Amino acid sequence: MTDADIESTRAPLIEHLIELRSRLIKAVLAFILMFIVAFYFAKDIYNLLVIPFEHAAGPDAKLIYTAPQEFFFTQIKVAMFTAAFAACPVIFSQIYAFVAPGLYKHERMAFAPYLVATPFFFAAGAMLVYFIVTPNLLHFFLAMQQSKEPGRAQIELLPRVSEYLSLIMTLIFAFGVTFQLPVVLTLLGRIGIIDSAFLKAKRRFAIVIVFIVAAVLTPPDIFSQFALAIPALLLYELSIVSVGVVEKRREKARIEAEKEG
Repeated sequence: MTDADIESTRAPLIEHLIELRSRLIKAVLAFILMFIVAFYFAKDIYNLLVIPFEHAAGPDAKLIYTAPQEFFFTQIKVAMFTAAFAACPVIFSQIYAFVAPGLYKHERMAFAPYLVATPFFFAAGAMLVYFIVTPNLLHFFLAMQQSKEPGRAQIELLPRVSEYLSLIMTLIFAFGVTFQLPVVLTLLGRIGIIDSAFLKAKRRFAIVIVFIVAAVLTPPDIFSQFALAIPALLLYELSIVSVGVVEKRREKARIEAEKEG
């Protein structure tokens, strides 16, 4: 290989690295901007997250913090969590803009819908956590309280602000990631790695894996695990249908191409 060939190979690589740096900078700036805005409204956002606990605990709901800096760092975590989600459209668009030039037109058209579906399914999982899972889970935990009676000490739930945030963030993350199952499996089906017959044949293994993942990602209680596992299994069945639709469209396109040929 001559020096000219080496230079011609190096030039596109440097251009790609420069573009990658530019995309990363834009994504980081989007996150920082969202973080600043989210931190300004951190208490308001946290109060929204506390609503499920207020519904479960009633008008006397109270959270505490046991270290002077705890609530401050909790607000930072709230801001980071919010910024990560709010900046997703920008981050995903930068990723797509970086890889799109290397894709064919039909590949770009096939890939684009998944950029929209990813945050949509994550938000659906978060809504399930916020409106259904967390209130019922907190009702279960609050039912364990013990009132003061002769011979029995009072046992009252006084959750720390950081621990409550950790609980709801864990649940939102677990459900949000799990709800990506149709997106991932449909994409794998579209590029030909799996098919609907494979998913049907591996259904029993999927059930076991789903319950293992639910046990790892959720708090150690049966309700949370089933609350995650059951929607995940329904999404797996939805994925089978979705991959089947992709296969039919692919077969239809192949038949039309053969007729034209």
